Amino acid sequence: MTTPEGARAPRHGRPARRTSAGSVALAGLGVVGELLITAGVLLLAFLVWQLWWTDVEGNRAQAEIVRNLDWAQAPTTAPSAASTPGATDSGPTTGPVIAPPHRGEEPPVEAEPGLRTTFATLQVPRWDGEPERPVSEGVDKATVLDALGIGHYPGTVMPGAIGNFALAGHRTTYAKPFNRVAELQLGDPIVIRTASTWYVYRVTSTQIVNPQDVAVIAPVPGKPGVNPTERSITLTTCHPMFSARERFIVHGVLDYWAPVSDGVPAEIAGGA
Repeated sequence: MTTPEGARAPRHGRPARRTSAGSVALAGLGVVGELLITAGVLLLAFLVWQLWWTDVEGNRAQAEIVRNLDWAQAPTTAPSAASTPGATDSGPTTGPVIAPPHRGEEPPVEAEPGLRTTFATLQVPRWDGEPERPVSEGVDKATVLDALGIGHYPGTVMPGAIGNFALAGHRTTYAKPFNRVAELQLGDPIVIRTASTWYVYRVTSTQIVNPQDVAVIAPVPGKPGVNPTERSITLTTCHPMFSARERFIVHGVLDYWAPVSDGVPAEIAGGA
């Protein structure tokens, strides 16, 4: 058969080259897909570690810190009924002994410890089910907040002192000790314990501020340069959840204090 004038003979090799190029493209897409799947798996693993496993490890580590504190235990045996005139002795009564509140007396105040020293614990009755959390000196993320729990801003006062006892803690990850901070209401107790003393503060306000607003931890919160007359507490944490764009702030003032040797505050013994 003759080829019409002007027509080109078909190039039988070209379809084969197209098939080869298509295979290369498909193979490339397959590699990209596998890389994306691998990246997705790695990202998921990171999120599981960051949002779940750090909590598991953090809760375990913080519970161990509290257990290892070499502190005397509050009494758990009430006086026997025979100590009351006219009562019948039925033996000692076991259970929490409520420590009488001390108001109008100067509370004991410990010296500020060295960095990363655990010197107190925190309990918030509103956060039912949350464990007792350690409070350590410093607010460095890697060595204190991630590793030890709640941190105390160096240079702010110690529990019970006139001024602002200021604390920082994670709201998510690393056991998230301040995860439920937004649940706090006016008048809620915040219970701080040192080796020898209970300090019961009451929430007076909450607010959301920019990270640069360091006035919230001033001796008089929000009023830098003013001399304090109250014994305050401030909790600071990130806001909103999973973001560091702002800070959630809780302020409170000391209601009363009590020696640990007298018992436990009613607020954590189910009293109020």
